[in-house]
Amino acid sequence: MKSIVDQLSTYKSVHLNKKNVRTHFFGVPLIVMSVMVLVNMLNIEWSSQTNEVVLPVMPIVALLVVIYYVILDLKIGLIATLLFAPVYWAAVNISVLPNAAWMAVGIFVIGWIIQFVGHAYEKAKPAFVDDLNQLLIGPLFLVSEVVFALGINKEMEKEVTEIARDKRRAFEKAKSA
Repeated sequence: MKSIVDQLSTYKSVHLNKKNVRTHFFGVPLIVMSVMVLVNMLNIEWSSQTNEVVLPVMPIVALLVVIYYVILDLKIGLIATLLFAPVYWAAVNISVLPNAAWMAVGIFVIGWIIQFVGHAYEKAKPAFVDDLNQLLIGPLFLVSEVVFALGINKEMEKEVTEIARDKRRAFEKAKSA
C-alpha cells in the first residue's frame, strides 16, 4: 500500500493552483455526500424460513473508508472522520426523503461541475484519471490541507508539496515532449 505522503503528493501534483483547491472544498464534499446518499439507499437483504436480515451498506462502506484513512495516518484519519461525520449524518437524512436519488444525482453533477471548473484553472486532468484510488484520497487531501493550514504536520506538508511539484514538473515535461 502506498504511504499517505505518496497518496497526497500524487493528488496534490494536479492540485497546486489555489483556485482549484478552493473549488474542491465545495465540490468534493458535495460528491461525497451524494455518493453517501445513494449508498445509504442500498441494503443487503437475505431471509430464511425463520427470519429476514436487512444489512445497510453505508455503515460498512463508511467504516472501511475510515479504517483505510486511519491506516494511512492516524491523526489525519481521525480528523477526517470527525469532519465528514456531519456529511454522513446529512446523507443519511437526505436518503429517506422522497426523490432522494434524484437529489443525490443533482448534487453529484453539481459537485463534478465545480471540480472540472477547478481543473480548468489548474490546466491538469483530475488525479483519478490515472489512479481510481485517488477518488478516495480527494476527501483526505482536503482534510490534510486543513491540518497543514493549522500548522499541524508541517514536515509532512513540506514533503508532500516537494514531491508533488516534482511529479508535476515530470508531467509537464512529458506533456510538452
